[in-house]
Amino acid sequence: MTLERRPILAATGAATLGGLPWRSARAQAANTIKIGLLSDMSGPYRDINGPVSLAATRLAIQEFGARGFQVEMISADHQNRPDVALNIARQWYDRDGVDMILNLAASSVALAVADLTREKNKVTIATSTASSDMTGRACTPNSLHWSYDTYMVSKSTGGATVRAGGDTWFFITADYAFGHALERDTANFVRGAGGRVVGQVRTPFPGTTDFSSYLLQAQASRAKVIGLANAGTDTINCVKQAAEFGIMRRGIKLASMLMVLPDVHALGLEAAGGIICTESFYWDLNDRTRSLVRRVHAISGPAAMGMSHAGDYSGTLHYLKAVASVGIQTAKTSGADVVARMKAMPTDDDAFGPGSIRADGRKIHPAYLFEVKRPEESKGPFDYYKLLETTPAEEAFRPLAEGGCPMIRS
Repeated sequence: MTLERRPILAATGAATLGGLPWRSARAQAANTIKIGLLSDMSGPYRDINGPVSLAATRLAIQEFGARGFQVEMISADHQNRPDVALNIARQWYDRDGVDMILNLAASSVALAVADLTREKNKVTIATSTASSDMTGRACTPNSLHWSYDTYMVSKSTGGATVRAGGDTWFFITADYAFGHALERDTANFVRGAGGRVVGQVRTPFPGTTDFSSYLLQAQASRAKVIGLANAGTDTINCVKQAAEFGIMRRGIKLASMLMVLPDVHALGLEAAGGIICTESFYWDLNDRTRSLVRRVHAISGPAAMGMSHAGDYSGTLHYLKAVASVGIQTAKTSGADVVARMKAMPTDDDAFGPGSIRADGRKIHPAYLFEVKRPEESKGPFDYYKLLETTPAEEAFRPLAEGGCPMIRS
């Protein structure tokens, strides 16, 4: 377990640590909001989180500015293990005074931490978590789901693939909560569009690096589409190994259900060119997204920035606005009250533009279907996507009444 502490101040009349007026440790803690960024910092999801997530969160805290209270950020690596994550989160809540935990990455981690957060009446914002169960059966009054989910990417990428003729599917699925949810949601869209699922195989997570036997099994199924219900380095390894076997040259489509810009950067356009994927953020969408990435890069250095990183910025900024609205005392006493205020306030930031948060905790904004450019089409660093279609915010996510969230009364 690694821990990192990054104090970032937003205190009236104090620009630096040395300029802070003296006060007791207890008084200072009572006037400090502590944010814990808990994520995969060294494993398969490092590139879609990691240093850029830290930079995006830090930027949001800096840009929030002086609102009469201090803000401190700490971070830790949960190694994609729910037991490790729960130990860290419990220590943060009980000993370190953390008020909000951010990012979370692996769905199994996020689901476990959400339960603990409700018990402690704190706040958690899952910005890099996929399972749509976060706002379904596992919804809580203390947790929010930002950026994307399995329903969103399944509807956009899966739906487009079936419409293009890919009506028989074989899934290669990461064997934990995220992979299961992604396979389930995509299979529902495939069947709903008249397609068929002819097979699936579950791959151990984490730790699988050789996908050759799974890819050959998928090829032998004669499915038109191999659906990759995985992410991060698992997706990268699958795409690379599929290219080595010449699977796409045999007319089989590879549908990466959760490929993001850092994955494309790692693969290179030679390998990834032509693949379609869905994100809710792209740096080159408009002037606001371009400006945001420049500001993040000023902290992180040049790096591929995906929708999880954008969610870290957006979620942190909206949380701090809600804290300012309810007051520091209420914010430190009741995370549920802060979440309720976040839902009542419209969202608007340079990552996602105007949006809202539903009663089940789902952050609402558009989804974008992209095609990865071929090498000759790219005009510069990180110029990797062509926009194919946009799903409006009100259509991008699962309807509120269909999720099974126990907080929603029919």
